[in-house]
Amino acid sequence: MIEGLPIEQVSQCADFRHLSGIGGIAIDLRYAGVDNFTGRDLYSPFDCAWLHVDAAAALEQVVVWLARERPGCTALILDALRPQRVQEALWDALDGTGLRMYLAAPERGSIHSFGMALDITILDEHGRELNMGTGFDDMSERSHPAREDLLLARGELAPLHVQNRQLLRAAMAQAGFTGIASEWWHFDCGDRDWVRQTFQRVL
Repeated sequence: MIEGLPIEQVSQCADFRHLSGIGGIAIDLRYAGVDNFTGRDLYSPFDCAWLHVDAAAALEQVVVWLARERPGCTALILDALRPQRVQEALWDALDGTGLRMYLAAPERGSIHSFGMALDITILDEHGRELNMGTGFDDMSERSHPAREDLLLARGELAPLHVQNRQLLRAAMAQAGFTGIASEWWHFDCGDRDWVRQTFQRVL
């Protein structure tokens, strides 16, 4: 049995900070609505707009950097704390699709379930999402940062798409976040093995 902190108790835990208390960001948690690959709300009735305090502090550094480097641009949070029970639901939704490479197996645990990962993009000065070449949760090669040079050469991504992704990566990297090879929107706060060994999972 996996041990951890039930999502119902997160609001009473000093290790977590609510996204509403972080200035200068926009929030649109995609799994709290139907705009995700499952087409259904996976979070209600629970409030999942939380991060571990360490990741929240790093996100504040992203806000400061964007305000300085790209005035008018805003970080848009697409996913933050993702309870273990939701990770299991996502895993089940991809059963038989061949797409489970895009998810951490529930027994290992997603870094989201520790409040130490973000799915994030950037809004321009008019409140529109910067064009990254794909939408959030696009489970295709075009979402892979590791394939961008090839995708550019094929004409499947435009230079503007990669420039926007590079802006996002620069904003996140200077705050200590690390991206992954397969999703331009996902960033971990800290080494994954360290997070799994050190932090409390939310169930």
